Amino acid sequence: MSLLDVPDTPPRIAVGKRARSWRDYEWAEMFPMVAIHIGALGVLWTGMSTSIVILCASLYFIRMFAVTGLYHRYFSHRTFKTSRTMQFLFAVLAQSASQRGVMWWAAHHRDHHKYSDTDRDVHSPVKWGFWHSHVLWIFDRNSETDWARVKDLSKYPELVVLDKLWWVPPTVLGFATYFIWGWAGLWGGFMLSTVLLWHGTFTINSLSHIWGKRRYATTDDSRNNWVLALITMGEGWHNNHHHFMGSTRQGFYWWEIDMSYYILKAMSWVGLVWDLKEPPARVYEPQELVPAAAVPQPERAA
Repeated sequence: MSLLDVPDTPPRIAVGKRARSWRDYEWAEMFPMVAIHIGALGVLWTGMSTSIVILCASLYFIRMFAVTGLYHRYFSHRTFKTSRTMQFLFAVLAQSASQRGVMWWAAHHRDHHKYSDTDRDVHSPVKWGFWHSHVLWIFDRNSETDWARVKDLSKYPELVVLDKLWWVPPTVLGFATYFIWGWAGLWGGFMLSTVLLWHGTFTINSLSHIWGKRRYATTDDSRNNWVLALITMGEGWHNNHHHFMGSTRQGFYWWEIDMSYYILKAMSWVGLVWDLKEPPARVYEPQELVPAAAVPQPERAA
């Protein structure tokens, strides 16, 4: 089988938490993540100069945009359009965040929406608790990609290859920070920003379904939280997003700061992206909020 081959297998159905206890997680697969956490402690040895602080912050926000604007709003939900060349460059930038490949990310996120806060949701804090939803779900036998979920993406062979070589962009970035800024650049610029980026991103799985306010009576426990919106460049308007996931803009009102949307809007002015989808008029109609627990949650077929 070559890198271009897409497995022709029946779709994997999301089954939620499968690990029965701590020993059931795939701990060996955690080694790279643990190593980067330990590597980030190297800043205690090298210190953090002004240039390294700027590097760390820049890599955090650039790659947070790549996660929120590209992994999420483009590859997972297709809320805007771009050229095939930009699509490939977007995938490279997104994978520099070291959150596996675009196919894997999109497939699992689409599962999350299909089964949100049911027993089949692989990272529901309501069902499985904080730590599983925050990070452990990744190692709960979830390393495979459900290709049936991403047929729209798998028709591009360059994305298929890149997905299978997902570790290349973050590795190249790590080496670049070392060769340009030395050990301080590697520890403080790349590794520390990656750790902060991971946990910033993961708060949307672990906190945005239990902490915040609900504007819309969705069939899950999604919440809006301005604090999470700031650290994730707009993803904290999670109840908005679950109410209407087809919108590029997740902060539906002007006071709901959504930096990822602002960047995508600016990119549309110069023709890098286009056809950004806006929230429909119905989302601005008065809502009679029903508590999440009172909303029927029927079994959703695969």
